[in-house]
Amino acid sequence: MNTETRAQALQQPTLPERDNRSTIAVASLISLILIIYLSTSYSWRQGALFFVGLIAGVSLYHAAFGFTAAWREVVSNGRSSGLRAQMIMLGITVVIFTPLIGMGEFGGIGLRGSVAPLSLAVICGAFIFGIGMQLGGGCASGTLFTAGGGNVRMVVTLAAFICGSVIGTWHWSLWQDVPGFEPIALSKSFGVIPAILISLALFSVVWFAAATNERRRHKEVKSYWKTESGQSWLHGPWPVIIGALALAGVNVATLLLAGRPWGVTSAFALWGGKIAGLMSIDVTGWEYWQRPGSLASLNQSVLADVTSVMNIGIMLGALSAASLAGKFAPSFKLPRRSLLAAVIGGLLLGYGARIAYGCNIGAYFGGISSTSLHGWLWFVAAFIGSSLGTRMRPYFGMR
Repeated sequence: MNTETRAQALQQPTLPERDNRSTIAVASLISLILIIYLSTSYSWRQGALFFVGLIAGVSLYHAAFGFTAAWREVVSNGRSSGLRAQMIMLGITVVIFTPLIGMGEFGGIGLRGSVAPLSLAVICGAFIFGIGMQLGGGCASGTLFTAGGGNVRMVVTLAAFICGSVIGTWHWSLWQDVPGFEPIALSKSFGVIPAILISLALFSVVWFAAATNERRRHKEVKSYWKTESGQSWLHGPWPVIIGALALAGVNVATLLLAGRPWGVTSAFALWGGKIAGLMSIDVTGWEYWQRPGSLASLNQSVLADVTSVMNIGIMLGALSAASLAGKFAPSFKLPRRSLLAAVIGGLLLGYGARIAYGCNIGAYFGGISSTSLHGWLWFVAAFIGSSLGTRMRPYFGMR
């Protein structure tokens, strides 16, 4: 969630002042119907993954846990609670992920990590994505939960995100032959225990560097256990660290239920591909869609797609959380420059994610948790892009 969105949310009337009971009822009913339908028509795992998405949506909204604002805070004023919370999240996840992935199977389902090449495509895509984060106002997960929570501007970002994803699938083959190296996973190169220790050391370096920079600039380090206003588990807000811990749980649950780490943006490409088909644009000839898994998803219902189901769950979870907090109040008054930034940012987000093997969830969170070095390469490139995007925001009337 971006800074201005969070500030507006904290100033919204509380539940007694705004009645969102009908919205809560609708969100709850839709969620219940989907859980039953997915469990009976597909599998109990599909229903469970939708429920995990709901939990993610509630957690993201109540903790206002986003990657965009956290990185912008480091660049703009040196505050690092969000980034440090991400390091805690990554540390917990890598400790659990690494031995599980090393086993290769759990509960009758094969487990694999998110591992990709270290290539120019990752650098360029992540850099573009980083700029898009700041102009669009959110990352992949941030766009979902803020749009689900009633932020109309972020609905525009989401629509542009989907369009950018389709363009990315169109150009996908052009980025497959760029210079790069084969995938490197620390767990494969050094073993499970050394990979965990190396990862924890890297997280510690980032954590202490961020804390040291904040202390130098502000003479103290802001706690990630405190909120900006009165705390309520039901109505929010939650401390940012709670959001980090919840997302670690979401990623572990996704690995155990789906057999691979949590992802977000492949669903946007799928949604866009299906919309393109309805507009008589045949995308099946594009190399991206000629891969067996992608083509199968394109020919099936979106409810058969794990990522789509979880994304829908995130939006409904955020809708429920916003309604419980009494803050679901969509506003259609959008400044033109801010609206333009949402469109440009969304296009960059979608395109960047497709060519960089994922977004802040699939590449950064999932990649680093899988001990893949491409996740660290993505993080560095995206952070640089995010820093540039932060400096571009004032030109669009954004703080």
